[in-house]
Amino acid sequence: MNAGLLHLHNLLRWAILILLLVALFQAFAKKEGLKKTSLFLMVAAHITLLIGLYQWYFSDTVGLKVLLNNMGSFGAIMKNSFARFWAVEHISGMLIAIILITLARGRAKKGLYGPASWMLLIALIAILASVPWPFREGIGRPWFPGM
Repeated sequence: MNAGLLHLHNLLRWAILILLLVALFQAFAKKEGLKKTSLFLMVAAHITLLIGLYQWYFSDTVGLKVLLNNMGSFGAIMKNSFARFWAVEHISGMLIAIILITLARGRAKKGLYGPASWMLLIALIAILASVPWPFREGIGRPWFPGM
């Protein structure tokens, strides 16, 4: 089950990035389609959050329970860059991005394209900084699972 959730989590990452880029274009261009795109973006982000929270706690490799059992304390986790990324940095960055996506959705519903566009841009930056891209040394994951 964990492998399937990891694959789904990864697939939704790509859906979120594509929807986020489309929503950014629509927000800066002040297009009406932003209302629908931001809804799909928010739904995908929240589903990914739920899957990610499950993985964050129960994963066999990078779950909080496993990290605490193997390292002993939260202080030890904070000293290890790999463990710190998975226990703190990844989840924090993604939570910030999802909060901003949700707030931007509310602004888009009201027709406030300016604030929505900036919130979406900051969310994109937070996501790009928090994803374990393959080129990130020590924490990188493949572009697609199974590669």
